[in-house]
Amino acid sequence: MTDRPAITEFLRTRRARITPQQAGLPAYGGNRRVPGLRREEVAMLAGVSVDYYVRLERGNLSGASDSVLDALAGALQLDDAERSHLYDLARAAGPASSRSPSRAAGRGAPAAVPPTVQRILDSITAPAWVRNGRLDHLAHNRASRALYAPLLASRERPVNTARYVFLDPGSRAFFDDWKQAASDVSALLRMEAGKRPHDPALTRLIGELSTRSEEFRTLWARHDVKFHRSGAKRLIHPAVGAIDLEFEGMSLPSDLDLTLVVYAVEPGSATADALQLLEHWADDQQAAGLLADVDGGTR
Repeated sequence: MTDRPAITEFLRTRRARITPQQAGLPAYGGNRRVPGLRREEVAMLAGVSVDYYVRLERGNLSGASDSVLDALAGALQLDDAERSHLYDLARAAGPASSRSPSRAAGRGAPAAVPPTVQRILDSITAPAWVRNGRLDHLAHNRASRALYAPLLASRERPVNTARYVFLDPGSRAFFDDWKQAASDVSALLRMEAGKRPHDPALTRLIGELSTRSEEFRTLWARHDVKFHRSGAKRLIHPAVGAIDLEFEGMSLPSDLDLTLVVYAVEPGSATADALQLLEHWADDQQAAGLLADVDGGTR
């Protein structure tokens, strides 16, 4: 994953999705040779010269000011996640600048959580777990280990959501909307790649997924990014069936590279009943030594 191709493709794909009408421009002629906006149209909307925009789209974001990046984000109608990604790409493209990084760009995503975080997890009764930016599963509480038992039982190591989604056939039964899950995973990894283009573990993961999954290659080529801070999902657990969950994801103040994900359910709902059944199932699995943890062992 090198900086310039990532910048080029991100800007090109964002430009291609906007029609002149969406940008408030007249569409002269009916035979446009490019989808979406032309480079000169983006340059006009951003208030920069055509030559300068061409340099930017060729991957030369180094030295671009915040005002230029803001103007470019406005011209391309970027959402908040895309705007953040553009800044990450610019930050990674050149030497340290006056921009405040969203998190320490030079550090690799951590491979473990402090004991205090695990104790906090264990004090939460709802399913809760911690991941890093590569989507490695670093820690779970008891309820979350039961909920994610199919994923934790995967032979792929380290336990990783992306590997499970794209490389384990069982994921298609576990995620009720597998296509949405796959799209989310690709977008989250693309977001992380913008922050850490030189993270060797992330590079290996992207290479592995690209080599082994055509569906991942297709999604990765879209250069989509997104935040995944809250939402809803439906999981189909083999022991209890459908589970409808709402979640909140938040960076841990002690280490912004770690994300704590906590699930919530509506009291008295079918999902609440299913989670109670899942607790009894987990007790039986644990007693039999069959409930896997993130390291592949049992607990």
